[in-house]
Amino acid sequence: MLSPDRNGMNHSIEIVGDAHPVQAQDGETILDALLRNGVGFSYSCQAGNCGSCKCEHVSGEIFELEYSEHALSAAERARNVVLACRAQVWSDVRIRRLEAEDFVIHPSRVMQCRVSEIEALTHDVLRLRFEIESGGPFTFSAGQFAKLQFAFAPDLPRDYSMANAPHESGLEFHVRVLPGGVSEQIRDRLRVGDAVRISGPFGTSYLREAHAGPILAIAGGTGLAPIRSIVHAALRAGMPGPIHLYAGVRAEGDVYGEAELRQWAQAYSSLRLHIVLSEGQAGGARRVGLVSDAVAEDFSALGNFNAYLAGPPAMVDAAVQLLRSRGMSARDLHADAFYSAVTAQPAAAV
Repeated sequence: MLSPDRNGMNHSIEIVGDAHPVQAQDGETILDALLRNGVGFSYSCQAGNCGSCKCEHVSGEIFELEYSEHALSAAERARNVVLACRAQVWSDVRIRRLEAEDFVIHPSRVMQCRVSEIEALTHDVLRLRFEIESGGPFTFSAGQFAKLQFAFAPDLPRDYSMANAPHESGLEFHVRVLPGGVSEQIRDRLRVGDAVRISGPFGTSYLREAHAGPILAIAGGTGLAPIRSIVHAALRAGMPGPIHLYAGVRAEGDVYGEAELRQWAQAYSSLRLHIVLSEGQAGGARRVGLVSDAVAEDFSALGNFNAYLAGPPAMVDAAVQLLRSRGMSARDLHADAFYSAVTAQPAAAV
């Protein structure tokens, strides 16, 4: 590791196995340089919180910015794994991808959209629907997210996952309202007809349609938004394996979207739905406890599964540990914890 004390210079970044290196400026992060040069690379938060941009540092001098231990463990760092978004380049650098799969890349768009519908799904969850007026067409993979910028908070954009599947028209997002944040302003100030700037898509926790085995989809709270998109897209694509969907919320009043999910389960024999209440009453109609515990009760081995997780960081962490203990490989586990792009704390907007 080198301290950033150099005059401005240009360096090369070589990805082992790729034909052509890219140019990077002194102090530019590996991820920024790759994206600036149009190189497809796994990433999400771009702030050292999520771990999506892990790669192996093969050679060259880098300086690592601060990152969350959630994103990169000490054991991983000891094996020369780094976060591309937190590794500044200070010489010619070689890296190696951790996954062999090809990454889906959609054109980046900045769009002017108009609010077409605002609906309260629960006491603290809103459904926002938008029509794209300019800047499209917008393509994305099920499970990805976008950045929303509101006129009443232009300097505080927020990331929300698309709840609609890619084939559905318009855009849909689910927003949890928390006191004192932008989400509270959304509830109080946003109106049908308002203009909102939406950019994206972002994220790598998207549906892998080439997978032929079973799928495990785990949602916590408004993590149901990207999971809904993933499940709907998988059903429409006719993916051959069974789909096990677990939706965890605190109490009965927090359940939303159930009628639609039940309709899908009736229409598609491959879909099995489980709703779990963490604060429910034992002996009732619902399963009670942590959603990860419900999965643990149902599966002793998950080696041939693909998993998609979305929700609060604590839920995602617990589920990741469980799935790895049940034999799931890291490359088959796609997790989207709702972290802010600014700090290593859970995002206030979801």
